[in-house]
Amino acid sequence: MPLYEHVLMARQDISAQQAEAMIEQYKGVITANGGSVVKTEVWGLKSLAYRIKKNRKAHYALLALDAPAPAVAEMERQMRINEDVLRFITVKVEAHEEGPSAMMQKRDRDERRGERRRDRGGRRGDEFGGFDAEDAE
Repeated sequence: MPLYEHVLMARQDISAQQAEAMIEQYKGVITANGGSVVKTEVWGLKSLAYRIKKNRKAHYALLALDAPAPAVAEMERQMRINEDVLRFITVKVEAHEEGPSAMMQKRDRDERRGERRRDRGGRRGDEFGGFDAEDAE
């Protein structure tokens, strides 16, 4: 069967649980039509570059699919009907990426960067002899 990568954007007004439920619904459409979902990544709530249907943010998700074309077409048809889905795109690929996608790698890198900043002591003045709570005693 052909391999696809599908990215969908859902409205910011829905909760994360509702977005997860929507993803599960579309995964069910793929499996019911003879395909399989190889990988699912929920990228979370991200800012949009421009407003789409009065939304400034959207819930993003990536689905790596191994499915026949009619299954993908049915899933896309249902997404067009659903008003919570802002945009989606399906791309046919030769092979699925192993490991996390570029978006998930970026999130991991950003989280590690934040941890390093906290390990250094927080405020900038602290490392150059700034005022500490211990000095007040």
